[in-house]
Amino acid sequence: MTDLIKYVVLQFADHKDDCEFVEKVDGDNVSVTVYLNPEDMGRVIGRQGRIAKALRTIVKSAALKTGKRYNIEICEKEGE
Repeated sequence: MTDLIKYVVLQFADHKDDCEFVEKVDGDNVSVTVYLNPEDMGRVIGRQGRIAKALRTIVKSAALKTGKRYNIEICEKEGE
């Protein structure tokens, strides 16, 4: 499922090398945190959060087959 999230996020991100995906599994709950370059935040989230909402809907639908619940958090990557 993380591959699906990566695929969708990388379609919108201009700074693909700066994208990081951290997955934490706790039983049936899976939390995926996406760290993005600050310039990509608006593109990936979309106007009024439409792209982020669509991504969550796609993942929720695909996760029905696995029986797991996915939580996607989109964060700004801190400067190195």
